[in-house]
Amino acid sequence: MNSTRRNVGLLAACQALLLTNNATLIAINGLAGLALAPHAALATLPVTCWVVGGALATMLASLHMKRVGRQRGLTAGTLWGIVGALICASAVWVQSFWLLCFGALVFGVYNAYGQYYRFAAADVASADFKSTAISLVLAGGLVGGILGPTTSRFTVDLLQPRFTGAYLALVGFALVTMVLLRLMRIPTPDAKTRTAAGRPLREIAAQPRFIVAVMAGAISYGVMNFLMTSTPIAMGFCGHPYGDAAFVISSHVIAMFAPSFVTGRLIKRFGVLQVMFVGALLNFSAIGVALSGIAVTQFWWSLVLLGVGWNFLYLGGTTLLTETYRPEEMAKAQGANDQVIFIMLAVSSFTSGLTVTAAGWERVNLFALPMVAVVAIAILWYGMTERARRAAA
Repeated sequence: MNSTRRNVGLLAACQALLLTNNATLIAINGLAGLALAPHAALATLPVTCWVVGGALATMLASLHMKRVGRQRGLTAGTLWGIVGALICASAVWVQSFWLLCFGALVFGVYNAYGQYYRFAAADVASADFKSTAISLVLAGGLVGGILGPTTSRFTVDLLQPRFTGAYLALVGFALVTMVLLRLMRIPTPDAKTRTAAGRPLREIAAQPRFIVAVMAGAISYGVMNFLMTSTPIAMGFCGHPYGDAAFVISSHVIAMFAPSFVTGRLIKRFGVLQVMFVGALLNFSAIGVALSGIAVTQFWWSLVLLGVGWNFLYLGGTTLLTETYRPEEMAKAQGANDQVIFIMLAVSSFTSGLTVTAAGWERVNLFALPMVAVVAIAILWYGMTERARRAAA
């Protein structure tokens, strides 16, 4: 158990540094894109490229870690982050929008690897500690929520052209992550696990539990990203300064990860589906607040509720997913789950820029409502199906 807690603690620290980089990237990428883009509607394309990079790499990253182990695979992932951040800084230096998009694409590969920190925690935890281990790793993002936007605030104008210093700061955080990963003690998969194929992916994906788990993760992330990515731009259009936008994003990221200290215990006490359904209700509440006005306070409350709702849905979906595969099927099941999530992220980040610049903040929120309804209905359907199955048994 001491070894497990050590690994979970190190993974939580790596998650903190990953989210520091991601929160910084989210806070500045849309604004840097707006400054360099040939058309305002393309402002969030660098964010979309970051997500697309993750979507392209996530299955390959999972299969790579099945072959070489979590430690070596995750360490290789940080190298992509360093290269991507350097390309982004160079793009700002030469004032090239398309180079910025390419740098964000490369940086997205680092994010693809980093998404497996939570699964690495599940791998080393016992069955009754699994949801708590996942929660504690995700809780590391709380540090990122504070450190990321704060770092961007101090580094955004540190070097000229603007944003150069903020991108270079990402390199330092990635280097610290590499050091922490070298301290982990996660065994490399044995030969049988590395070579065994298990059931076909279509058979795994046909399970109702798998479908609901993937829907919860993908839709919660898609809705959250759709609203979050457009928030700094919407606040700028409403006349709010960058400092207020950074504060709102920082609070949102904190709200995404702070509940992780208790979400695992809530799942153990009340059940995973109940926690996920509350997450959907919180997303509805976030949209309602956003539609009520455009003051900084309303942006703040909306993004905070959105963050907590995402936490319940995403952590619940991850926990549910771990119950759908065997050890030799882990890479393909996890990779498929995260690939769907990244595809949803890519669509949501690109369309959010188009929507907020062309139709406004109100339409952004109205378009998110049907997606939240879909995941809420799926959770209710699966819950009723499970109760009927248990009653029949």
